[in-house]
Amino acid sequence: MLLASVGAILFSAKAIVVKLSYPYGASPEVILALRMLFSLPLFWFAAWWASRRQDWAPLSWRDRFVLFALGFIGYYLSSYLDFLGLQFISASLERIILYLNPTLVLILSALFVGKRIERGQWPAMAVAYLGVLLVFVQDVRWDGPQVMLGAGLVFLSAISYAVYLILAGEVVRRIGSIRVVAYACTSSCFFSLLQALIVNPSALITQSPEVYGLSLINASICTFVPMLLIMMALRRIGPGLTAQSGMVGPVAVVGLAWFFLDERISLVQLAGIGIVLTSMAMLVRVGRARTPTDPV
Repeated sequence: MLLASVGAILFSAKAIVVKLSYPYGASPEVILALRMLFSLPLFWFAAWWASRRQDWAPLSWRDRFVLFALGFIGYYLSSYLDFLGLQFISASLERIILYLNPTLVLILSALFVGKRIERGQWPAMAVAYLGVLLVFVQDVRWDGPQVMLGAGLVFLSAISYAVYLILAGEVVRRIGSIRVVAYACTSSCFFSLLQALIVNPSALITQSPEVYGLSLINASICTFVPMLLIMMALRRIGPGLTAQSGMVGPVAVVGLAWFFLDERISLVQLAGIGIVLTSMAMLVRVGRARTPTDPV
């Protein structure tokens, strides 16, 4: 549970690092490209290390194409929309919107895959959106209508990642999570570098040292290390307790945003976060109560 909690905190801190990069003149395109460029060798090292311990079957060209498409949806598009939204909203609101991801997976799975939503999951989802609405209304009152644009972009990011999770489920079981992540990271790196070069070809090599330092932190401490910690936690305590431990992430972001970004902390914000975390706990409890014969 300690591994899962630390992983959730480090991964959630990504929003803090991104917002710290904007005052130095870095664009979302550059920040994303540098993050993926710096993290790519780390993910491929992890894939190489894992391959030494198990015999992997070679991938077909169809598998490579699927992984490339998954990387575009789940790593490039989702991250880019998130980074765009962070220009307009607080890190705390961004994290709480992204925490709706499990509810989006349930809804999209029901609409397009035919998976039934359990009776106990409906009230949990309603509670989650109530908590987000509470924080959203407060931020609109504080920061103006631009919050609506930022929140919309981050919500689209959450939808994109939910689609990735749904599509990647069978692929991960067949190919393995490490290889999926390595190929998806490669795909995202390609698209993000291409975009950055099209928007401003010289931007990747003309940033301030602070931007490169923050991007290195983002790629390693806020991207690669959390992935390893969460995977280690999954092997030890399973997905249920890992998900519950991960609920510390949004709470940690509030404190980090206050300390590093001088973002306000209000009782309404804390109440909204508490409501969303309660709803996620309800979803985890319903999921753990499922028997092996129940529909997933």
